[in-house]
Amino acid sequence: MDKESGNLSEELLKDLDLIGDNHIMTSLETPMREDAFELSDEEKIKTIEHHFEKIMLALGLDLTDDSLRGTPRRVAKMYINELFMGLDPKNKPKMSTFENKYNYTEMLVEKNITIYSNCEHHFLPIVGKAHVAYIPNGKVIGLSKINRIVDYYSRRPQVQERLALQILNEIKTTLGTEDVAVFVDAEHMCVSSRGVQDQTSSTVTIEYSGKFKEEDTKREFLTYIND
Repeated sequence: MDKESGNLSEELLKDLDLIGDNHIMTSLETPMREDAFELSDEEKIKTIEHHFEKIMLALGLDLTDDSLRGTPRRVAKMYINELFMGLDPKNKPKMSTFENKYNYTEMLVEKNITIYSNCEHHFLPIVGKAHVAYIPNGKVIGLSKINRIVDYYSRRPQVQERLALQILNEIKTTLGTEDVAVFVDAEHMCVSSRGVQDQTSSTVTIEYSGKFKEEDTKREFLTYIND
């Protein structure tokens, strides 16, 4: 930090750009301030509305136009209630589990779960699919809950590696089992619409735990999701 101007130094700015352009993850947990939930949702919406209006004005847009007049508030509501609702623990889905009374012991795979997320480096969309599998121990979970876990952790500024790990850890904790696998295949708009502007590539991240680290189990899982 430049002590005289209060601005970030040129060298630090280059380092920050490098982190963003290389999509580097710096922490497993989503970086949050300690006072993250002191403001109400409505207070957050008003704050974002105010600052997004400033962004639009800086871009030279005419906010007296009927089409643009409500955009700052629409964006603010979208951020809090939709795109980034996964930042708030109150929105975390209730993870009801059930006793495995029928003694199902084989792999359970929930595939092609839709992912809508946003890159934390440029706030541009990440869109793709997740495939989640686990081998039951003493508990099982309703299938829709797996989709809700994926959606909850997707609805925040993300890095794809972190997203896969957060889903994996949540399933492990909820079911009390180490035998979990998560496969994420997604397209990043920060790659396709800016920078290198590669519109044909996608990113795959895979996390294995427990029995899924064994080659035979890993191969079985990959066979199922590629059918």
